[in-house]
Amino acid sequence: MKALYGQQNSPGEEMTFVFQERENLPATSEHEVKVQVRACALSWVDTKLLSEVKLKKELVPVGREISGVVLEVGSKVTFFQPDDEVVGILPLDSEESGVCEVILVHEHYLVHKPDKVCWVEAAGTLRDGLRAYTALHYLAQVCPGRSVLVLDGASPFGTIAIQLAQHRGAKVISTAHSLEDKQYLERLRPAGARVIDVSHGKIDVAESCLEETAGLGVDIVLDAGVRLFSAEDEPAPRSQLLPHKHDIITLLGAGGHWITTERNLQLDPPDSHSLFLKGATVSFLNDEVWNLSSVQQGKYLDILWCSCGILTAPSSENHFLLFHFRPQLDEPIPLYEAKVSMEIVQKNQARKRQVIQF
Repeated sequence: MKALYGQQNSPGEEMTFVFQERENLPATSEHEVKVQVRACALSWVDTKLLSEVKLKKELVPVGREISGVVLEVGSKVTFFQPDDEVVGILPLDSEESGVCEVILVHEHYLVHKPDKVCWVEAAGTLRDGLRAYTALHYLAQVCPGRSVLVLDGASPFGTIAIQLAQHRGAKVISTAHSLEDKQYLERLRPAGARVIDVSHGKIDVAESCLEETAGLGVDIVLDAGVRLFSAEDEPAPRSQLLPHKHDIITLLGAGGHWITTERNLQLDPPDSHSLFLKGATVSFLNDEVWNLSSVQQGKYLDILWCSCGILTAPSSENHFLLFHFRPQLDEPIPLYEAKVSMEIVQKNQARKRQVIQF
């Protein structure tokens, strides 16, 4: 069997990807599940985070969001049995590469796959569903009548976040980074999200959002990164598409929630004072945090199941499943193209979620 790994020889160097021949898997331990992988989504490898948590290694396993069939279970596994269909996200410290035909996974990182969800959609939606549900449900407590701004709404994460917010009854505003993105967002169902095209750099996002909310401001903001400095101090493409942190603070309403993916966010005293006057909060969206405490395991597994459940047809048994969500997925990729696809993902050049199908 072959498995895909990433290799970074020196800091700052681009990661290269290689297939490594694997020996036979060891015997399944007490709490492990042997899974035949049917699909694996490709996500950007955060080498900086791996280094910060002391997990950096010569060969980094690639592909963590998987869907597949249980082949064998350990003696103390209670959640699964052979032939069960499962989905899950391999932990950050996993030695297993999801881009492999058969892998071993601890049972606490897997949930049952809903019957009506295909392998590719299950794997491809898992990470973005986890992030969207974490942001909107746990960090911002979205509810009917609230307004939500989703920046870069046509990204895989933005697409799920928009639909989840609308499903919860929120009024959604989104930004589009190109004409194609704008047209895609306007075709999303259910319709209703206001789309702001920022591709030409002529639209003031803060002004548009205040106009849309009658000057009250937005209740919840999900950013896709922000500009921390003036346009002259940052690369041109980034400065054109991302709003400045002052814009977000300006458009945020009283008691609002700013959910940021900007790990190096720097707030000066005037920024903090503005947030204080509004009674607003800033939360950092880091979906890896769920695995840092075993106390959160039950909530984490529930989110994983919901992330796949949002793709199913309407169900009278679960109030969460009211309409069919549309993930932003590319065409399934065969295994022999995994290396090239991962290189594109690592360079942040893929606008749709890339999924390997076995």
